[in-house]
Amino acid sequence: MSLLGFVLKSMYPEEGTRSLLGVFEEDAAAISKYSQQLFQAMHRIYDAQNELSAATHLTSKLLKGYEKQRFPLCCDDEVMSSTLQQFAKVIDELSSCHAVLSTQLADAMMFPITQFKERDLKEILTLKEVFQIASDDHDMAINRYSRLSKRRDNEKVKGEVMEDVYTSRKKQHQTMMHYFTALNTLQYKKKMSLLEPLLGYMQAQISFFKLGSENLTQQWEDFLTDIGTSVQNVRREMAGEVDVMQQTIQDMEQANDLLYMPDPDPSLVPVNRNLTRKAGYLNTRNKTGLVSSSWERQYFFTQGGNLMSQARGDVAGGLVMDIDNCSVMAVDCEDRRFCFQITSFDGKKVAILQAESRKDCEEWIATINNISKRIYLSENPEEIAARVNQSALEAVTPSPSFQQRHESLRPRRPLAARASSVSSAGSETASPALSVLSLDALVAPNTPIQFDIISPVSEEDAGQAKAAGLGRRTNPFGESGGTPAEESSILHQLFFARFLGCMEVQNADSSDVIYETMRQILAARAIHNIFRMTESHLLVTCECLKLIDPQTQVTRLRFPLSSVVLCAAHQENKRLFGFVLQTAEGRVDGRPIIVCYIFESNNDGEKICDSVGLAKQIAFHSEMDRKATEKKKEQDRAKEKQQEELSKQKQIEKDLEEQSRLIAAFSRPTPLAAGTDGQFLVLSNSQSEDSDAGVEGREKGESEA
Repeated sequence: MSLLGFVLKSMYPEEGTRSLLGVFEEDAAAISKYSQQLFQAMHRIYDAQNELSAATHLTSKLLKGYEKQRFPLCCDDEVMSSTLQQFAKVIDELSSCHAVLSTQLADAMMFPITQFKERDLKEILTLKEVFQIASDDHDMAINRYSRLSKRRDNEKVKGEVMEDVYTSRKKQHQTMMHYFTALNTLQYKKKMSLLEPLLGYMQAQISFFKLGSENLTQQWEDFLTDIGTSVQNVRREMAGEVDVMQQTIQDMEQANDLLYMPDPDPSLVPVNRNLTRKAGYLNTRNKTGLVSSSWERQYFFTQGGNLMSQARGDVAGGLVMDIDNCSVMAVDCEDRRFCFQITSFDGKKVAILQAESRKDCEEWIATINNISKRIYLSENPEEIAARVNQSALEAVTPSPSFQQRHESLRPRRPLAARASSVSSAGSETASPALSVLSLDALVAPNTPIQFDIISPVSEEDAGQAKAAGLGRRTNPFGESGGTPAEESSILHQLFFARFLGCMEVQNADSSDVIYETMRQILAARAIHNIFRMTESHLLVTCECLKLIDPQTQVTRLRFPLSSVVLCAAHQENKRLFGFVLQTAEGRVDGRPIIVCYIFESNNDGEKICDSVGLAKQIAFHSEMDRKATEKKKEQDRAKEKQQEELSKQKQIEKDLEEQSRLIAAFSRPTPLAAGTDGQFLVLSNSQSEDSDAGVEGREKGESEA
């Protein structure tokens, strides 16, 4: 196992590498402890000639106990254990007859183990101290660099700090690689430090007994020869590994020289926006008071849909927040650069972090944005993220026809009846062929895009609001109370939605207008790095659609349901949906204004469109019932009026009959009045006229009566 291989891809050690480094350091401490015991045992052989047998027995005992040692790194325990067991056996057999051979033992046995103890193990301790000092210097330089002001009047200080960061980082990296190389080499030296002294000891014993001792046979000589060959092979293998590591160190120093800079040039080191996992050091902002805050440097990494952090010295990381469906955006802090903010799904948790460079900041934002879309759940997340980003970049490139531009976003099945039911209930909609539509027929060129919610205010709306507000109390908090019709609506459905943007379109004939608007808004957000989205509650009623602030419950926007002519959800990304709003007036030339609004929801967008369609149907049936009721009332009023006319006509006919009867009664002949003398009195013409006038006057009075 090679420690250097774990850090070849990293400029400075990560927390995982530090944990592995701890294992190697623990192994080095175990080797040092065991080597010290072996050294003391062999030193007793060298110093105490009279106790040679006891010291040899102790050595044999220690060799037998090797298999009970728990070295964290042991790749060939069985081979080493079996070899040492054979050595312990022969040493135990020779322990009763060994004599002191001071010179040979000093040259063949004590020198290798002493050299390993005094040179190799001390070298590990020295490199460890140097590496710790270099790490502390690097941390101090990073802290000075993080505290740099954004003002440009201290360029000299900035240059000194950046040079300090470059020097300390390079020094830490070089020291780290040499330290890790020494730890890797120690695994080979451990074998040699155990085998070479034993081999020298046995050779001294063979020389002492003149190769004719009864305890030594040809079989043992062959075994020792094999051990010597194995030691040479291990030495050659170690030399080859050292050469490879030295060459790797040289190649890395030449290739990674640019990465030592804290803020490299983006043109030389491009930003990778296709990441779905990322790890590295960030400064996190912690509030220490009402207006004061402090920054702490921690190691952050993503794990699935979670953002984790791990402080130095911790065994494992802790959860910072769930970044599924979260929002992330770059923010401008007063005292720091390269900062970005992460807001959780419900808006209750906010984290402000600082990266080391602009490149690192943009990669963190892109990675968290990819994770919030749950791309990591797919089989090939980086490939899908690359395809999404490539589609966003190609989206702003003009294409010859609308069909080519929509090749990736066009739905694969026909539009559902929802779009037609939402556009106008009870009416038939005919969608023209997409092949004959052009881009200008849907969205006008150079149409501006609105990425934030701004409540539209017009004189007509103000007049209507003023007329509707007569006799009602004004809410001092800016909340607009619903009308009685809205409060009594039979449909109230609330959805969580994030506003992506809106733009004016040319027509609302088909749902392709919504797909084209989605494509342009998402492409503009990806190109301009706009990740902030306004979160709202979408309330669907039979009267209108409302966007309500989830914190203050203030109505941000209100769309009359009669103005919503089209609503559709994206066929591939189910969380995207939009609707088209059309106003009858608003332009100087009298043409209607058609605006398409695009949202992202946590729920299925088709459910929201179904809810809007249901509200349209309920509103349509309510309107039909209202019209039927009004028509019935008009018919009743017409019948009443007709009855009144008939009554008047009958009264007139009755009056005419009465008048005719009176006229007939007065038109009868009158008998002549007799005089006192028995003669008839003949009236003069004037008296007859007066008499006729009196009769007519009476008849007229009776008629008027």
